[in-house]
Amino acid sequence: MSDSEDESTGASDWHVTEEWLQEVLREHHKELKQPAEVTVLDFSVRPGCETGESVLSDILAVAVKYGLREESTESTHCLSFIIKLLPQDPFSRFFVTEAQFDLREIKFYTQVVPDLESFRQKVPDALDLRLPIPKCYYAHYRAGATDPEPTPPESVLVLENIKPFGYRSADFSRGLTIRQTNAAVEAIARVHSLSLCLKIKEGKGISERYPFLFQTTRASDSYQQLVERGLPQLSQFLERRSGLDSVLAALNDLRPHTKPIIENLLAPQEPMALITHTDFWCNNLMFKEDDSECACAILDWQMVTYSRPTNDLALLINSSVSAELRRSHTDAILDNYWQCLVATCRKMAVDVETELGYDRKKLSEDFRRSQLLALLLCIGSVDLAIGNAQMEERLLELLQDLHADGLLNADVGDIEAQI
Repeated sequence: MSDSEDESTGASDWHVTEEWLQEVLREHHKELKQPAEVTVLDFSVRPGCETGESVLSDILAVAVKYGLREESTESTHCLSFIIKLLPQDPFSRFFVTEAQFDLREIKFYTQVVPDLESFRQKVPDALDLRLPIPKCYYAHYRAGATDPEPTPPESVLVLENIKPFGYRSADFSRGLTIRQTNAAVEAIARVHSLSLCLKIKEGKGISERYPFLFQTTRASDSYQQLVERGLPQLSQFLERRSGLDSVLAALNDLRPHTKPIIENLLAPQEPMALITHTDFWCNNLMFKEDDSECACAILDWQMVTYSRPTNDLALLINSSVSAELRRSHTDAILDNYWQCLVATCRKMAVDVETELGYDRKKLSEDFRRSQLLALLLCIGSVDLAIGNAQMEERLLELLQDLHADGLLNADVGDIEAQI
């Protein structure tokens, strides 16, 4: 699981200038007849996050006041946005550029999103199905080079800052409420549905259309590295707890087989293969709540993948809700997701059950398989939980529940056969 927008960064050597802001604003207003008539009146720049340090990007928050002249009309506007940059830390920067996390997110916003929006707007019944993501104002990417002379990579993504609109992060330690969880699955169901229907209606494979998506083999290698880093930490933690010997033994038996399990579970499974977030946990979500509704916005698309939808659902439920909520409400959460998925696809004239032969029972079966992948991804980020009493307890209860459910203590051959 990647770090989110709520982590502090220091992009102190990257300067926001008036000239650069004018370029961003012209791009934002490119539909105007005279987009060059933009005048920056005032702006401020501050760190975009509050605590910690982001691994996948450095983040700045910018507020700009500017004048806009269109023909004979002049007006004043204010805009607040987030700038995502390559990390300054050399190791983190290499990690991001080598795995193309930055390029993948930029292409998600500049290729996938416009395609999904264009497809949505062609369907009269789907006009209200807006993507639950921040707007993209500007994107720039340049790969590093060594010939004829060394040039560093450049990566800049400018996104709408949704905090001024009332969106707030959830409390990871406490976990999502049932209201927030349902808002999150409804949001991801919209993305899943649009990408699934785009694939079906236009008859072009998603992987061929978007070759930059996180490929199964490469993603498996990245996740396996995280698991190998996290398992020793988890083992030491479990050894200090009584009554968990069987859980620890099951994890040790599972360890030599984690890479093929990850690869098999990440691989797209037709006919329900679609675009997944693949890092779908509460720190990559923001919520706007009032007495009447709860809306969810999905952030950080660096790991966007062509995979099975239950991978997103399992990661959210296993990582980001309390054990009590997970035990008592998982079926209802899956019901809500299924209803949203089916209803959204129906608006785009796709009947999931009839045309694809997929139903609610198969969703539960796939979810069960995806829980193992979700657990392995949680293990890869176990350092986020260790040291926090609430999260430690949630992790222990998850391990015990999955062990009791047979996902850890089954024969490894049986696990791979189930997958």
